[in-house]
Amino acid sequence: MAYLLRELAELVGGRVVGENELEISGVGGVGDVQAGEITFAQTEEYFLKAEASPAAVIIVEEDFESAKTLLRVDNSRLAFAKIAQEFTPQLYKTGQIHKTAVIADDVELGSGVSIGPQVTIESGVQIGDNTTLAAGVYIGREVSIGNETLIHPQVVVEHGTQLGSEVVVQAGTVIGSDGYGFESTEQGHYKVPQLGNVIIEDRVELGANVTVDRGATGDTVVGQGTKVDNLVHIGHNVKIGQNCLIVAQVGISGSVELEDWVTLAGQVGVVGHLKIGANTTIGGRSVVISDVPADSFYSGYPARDHKKEMRIKAARQKLPEMLKELRSLKKEVAKLRAQVEEE
Repeated sequence: MAYLLRELAELVGGRVVGENELEISGVGGVGDVQAGEITFAQTEEYFLKAEASPAAVIIVEEDFESAKTLLRVDNSRLAFAKIAQEFTPQLYKTGQIHKTAVIADDVELGSGVSIGPQVTIESGVQIGDNTTLAAGVYIGREVSIGNETLIHPQVVVEHGTQLGSEVVVQAGTVIGSDGYGFESTEQGHYKVPQLGNVIIEDRVELGANVTVDRGATGDTVVGQGTKVDNLVHIGHNVKIGQNCLIVAQVGISGSVELEDWVTLAGQVGVVGHLKIGANTTIGGRSVVISDVPADSFYSGYPARDHKKEMRIKAARQKLPEMLKELRSLKKEVAKLRAQVEEE
C-alpha cells in the first residue's frame, strides 16, 4: 500500500513544501523510520533527528527549513496519527462469515459484516454495516451493534447491551457482566439481581480486559468519544460523559457520574455514588472519596485540590526535621521550667 504525498496532504489539510508527487510507503517514528516513509517532529530536537533519518517526508508545525520535503500542518502528531491510520492493516475485516460461526436464525446483519472463526451470536441480535467480529467473540441475545464497529478476539458482550457505531473493543473485554450487588444477612450474602443494561455510545474505545457491569436496575452508560485503557473496571449504573479519558487500572464504583471531558489517570479509585465535574483531571493513584467540582485538578489519597496536595506533600518531607526541632524545644522548655521552680 502506498499513497502520493499530495493525497496525504489533502487528508490532513496540510501544505507540502518540496516534492508533491512523492510516493509514501509507510510511517515511522524518528528512531525507526525507513526510506520512503513519513515521520513527524514537534520540537527542534526531534526535527534534527528526523532530518538525519532516511525519512522521505517530515510532518511539522513550525517554520522549520530543510532539504527534505516537509508537510506543514497545525498539529503534527494528529496529522501523523491520521496518516498512520491509512497504513494500519484491517486484520479481521474480510466481509465474510466464517463457516465455524454459530449464528441464530433471526440475527439481522448489515452489509459488509465480517464474522471470524468460532463467533457465537444469540437470538435477536442486530449488527450494522461493515462491523467486524474477530475470532471467539460472544454476542448475547438482543444485543444491538452499530456500523463500522470493531470487536477484537475473545470479547464477551452480554444480553441486551447496546453498542454504537465506530466503537472499538479490544481483546478479552467483558461488557454487561453482573454488577456487584449483595444484601448481607446472618445466613450469608444474598445476590441482588442485576436487571439493568449497558449502553456504549458512538466512537468509544474499550481497551483489553476491561469490565463494564450492567446496571442494577437502570443503565450503565459510556458516553460517545470516551477512551478507556486496559484493565479498567466500570461498576454498575456508572454514567460516563462524552470524551472522557480513563487510563489503565482505574476502578469506578457503582453509581458514579463522570461529566464530559473528565480524565482519570492510572490506578485512580472512585468511591461509589459520587460526581466528578466536567473538564476535571484526577492524578494517578488518587482515591476520590467525595464529589469533585468542574474544572478541577485533584490528586492524592484522599484526593484533594492538586496544589493543596503538593503543599501537604512538601510539608511531609519536613516532618523528620520538625520532629527533631520539637524534641529539642521540649528539652529547652523542661530546663526553663526546672530553673523557674528552683528560683
